[in-house]
Amino acid sequence: MFSLRVRAAARPLSSRFLSSTTRLRNEEPVPKPPQPPKPIDDSTSALDYKQAHRTRPPPLPTMDLPRSRSAEEAVTNILYNTPPPSLQPFKKHVLNCLVQNEPGVLSRVSGILAGRGFNIDSLVVCKTEIRDLSRMCIVLSGQDGVVEQARRQLEDLVPVWVVLDYTNTRTISRELLLVKVSILGPEYLEEQLKGGPTHEPRRISPTSKLEREAEPPKIVDVSEHTVIIELTAKTARVEAFLNLIKPFGILEAARTGLMAMPRTPIASSGEDEETWVEGVTVDAHLLPSRLNSLYKSTTVTRVI
Repeated sequence: MFSLRVRAAARPLSSRFLSSTTRLRNEEPVPKPPQPPKPIDDSTSALDYKQAHRTRPPPLPTMDLPRSRSAEEAVTNILYNTPPPSLQPFKKHVLNCLVQNEPGVLSRVSGILAGRGFNIDSLVVCKTEIRDLSRMCIVLSGQDGVVEQARRQLEDLVPVWVVLDYTNTRTISRELLLVKVSILGPEYLEEQLKGGPTHEPRRISPTSKLEREAEPPKIVDVSEHTVIIELTAKTARVEAFLNLIKPFGILEAARTGLMAMPRTPIASSGEDEETWVEGVTVDAHLLPSRLNSLYKSTTVTRVI
């Protein structure tokens, strides 16, 4: 009796479940609205993406291994691939270094130049108007590329502020010379040995003759047998002056080396403006009396 009741109660439940599933099958599915992409909070997401989509490189082509070469072939190959030496001409370069005013800077600068095989023609070091700054003016000869490498290497030093190359820059360059010369030159030696009637040592003063020939140099010291002459000029003019007074007998000479400073550029405005460059002699007789002696030996060029 109890079993019949359970079967009767289970029949309507099964029929109800079948009717609901049939209704859901007949109904069409409702499309869901598009959802926004999830925000990426991880900064390594791009790295994960690239690692996940990394393409494998194609396999390398197979090739036969080269045969072993002899020592002669290896040396010939090295010599063939070695670039030829530079054919750039050697010329004079003027480097201006602004360095920290501290001990040991000069030795480090000269050590780098010596390590590269440069022979320093002249080197002038002095303090500037700023207490912690010194200026070095270095003159050396070499090729443009090699000197440029040395300039950059000098600029990499810690106590060096900057290294300027004044080679192709219009500059004012001067050099100071102090030379001790004998008063009686060799041209008077023969007359003194002969002792003839025309020999009058005081008739021609060697000091005045040397002073006339050596303008603008000036005599700063006179003794019984020697004089000391001071000259401030370009390097070429100092060399020419030394050759000029060599017959008198040079006893001692001291030079400071080249000092250079760039010219101040002047803006040209107008066709009638004149630019003055070194080269052509100016007539000193047209100048006032005070400027006559100053510009007597000055040479400038006039370019219109």
